[in-house]
Amino acid sequence: MSRTLHLNAFLMGVGHHEAAWRHPRTDPSRLADVRHFQELARIAERGTLDSVFLADGLAVGPAVRHNIQAVFEPITLLAALATATEHIGLIATASTTYTEPFNLARAFASLDHLSGGRAGWNIVTSAQAREARNFNLDDHPAHADRYRRAAEYVDVAIKLWDSWEDDALVLDTAAGVFADTDRVHEIAHTGERFRVHGPLNTPRPPQGRPLLVQAGSSADGIAFAARYAEAVFTAQQTLADGQAFHTALKRATADAGRDPDLVKVLPGIAPVIGGTESEARALADELEALIVPEHALAQLSGMTGLDLTGLPLDGPLPDLPDADAVQSHQSRYQLVVDLARRERLTLRQLIGRLGGGRGHRVVVGTPEQIADQIELWFTQGAADGFNVMPPLLPHGLEAFVDHVVPLLRRRGLFRSEYTGRTLREHYGLPRPASVYATRELVAS
Repeated sequence: MSRTLHLNAFLMGVGHHEAAWRHPRTDPSRLADVRHFQELARIAERGTLDSVFLADGLAVGPAVRHNIQAVFEPITLLAALATATEHIGLIATASTTYTEPFNLARAFASLDHLSGGRAGWNIVTSAQAREARNFNLDDHPAHADRYRRAAEYVDVAIKLWDSWEDDALVLDTAAGVFADTDRVHEIAHTGERFRVHGPLNTPRPPQGRPLLVQAGSSADGIAFAARYAEAVFTAQQTLADGQAFHTALKRATADAGRDPDLVKVLPGIAPVIGGTESEARALADELEALIVPEHALAQLSGMTGLDLTGLPLDGPLPDLPDADAVQSHQSRYQLVVDLARRERLTLRQLIGRLGGGRGHRVVVGTPEQIADQIELWFTQGAADGFNVMPPLLPHGLEAFVDHVVPLLRRRGLFRSEYTGRTLREHYGLPRPASVYATRELVAS
């Protein structure tokens, strides 16, 4: 069976470029308008994309004076998008560091039921100290500690989703039996960080479990993804780096005893699209000219976990410690440092390069050139698909759906219509059996 390209639309405000809200093709007043996001979801569904994805943070960013902030909690927003769409998957980010597994498992089970089996969870451990201070902590837990907590957290969530077996609901009105209590299980989890009795007070979701997505590319992140993830969002700047990450993750997945083909690697791509290459370049230049350096340096400081404000913009990135010495996003930190050193960028040039995708690869060109790059990475073992990050919304998403997707279809790389109903079916993934059903089969 031939591989199928997977495409996810990453929806962020009015565009992924940090200056998108200042561009005349966007309307920042729509940030608090649910109809804006419903329109985006319908555009993505028109392109038969696998899913839409919402990022999240648990604190106001350091540069709110110069840039927009997310308005809606993502699971709540995706419930509204579920009513405006029929097929497209709905992936929300939620942190394992500052939430509890019972509440989160219930929220995602509810979203999966409300959407008819289209929910996905982007598992993050959070990386900003300012988030800690909103949750009774003075400082952020260490990188490795966050991943250890995340592993137990996901184990608990899976047990909770499985605590109702598929046939637990009896609904026998004559006998007065709502559920078969032999098929509703107390999970009785007692671990290092969590004690959860269960069962979940929501029956098993249509997909069995929401699609599990992960977005870390550090050594801890790869180990975590190999154990749990079914799709991985990653940032890679070069084809060689993409190939290396793809190979490393697939190998780690096999070493963890899982089928590597059932884990989809989706690098971020920020396509700046024009009818001609010069038109695309002009749009990229317009956006870069709208960057506020003060904000960009604050963003870069957050990305590296180091205070870079006040440094001369036309000087180089200063000497920085190795990635394993920082407690922020280690993989993104390393990507930024490598990019600056490889291309000998000044701080001004670096913030310009990062403005369109925060470390994700920006591709500027015609629809054909964008499609060429997608096909190259897909066929050369660097990606199973892409997390598409339009610089302007809805303009950039419409351009991608209306001009790039048809080219990918003509090349036999992408679907022309949905063939399944659930997010797992879009990604070609099986519906997992309940751990309790598996135990019963072994016992029999």
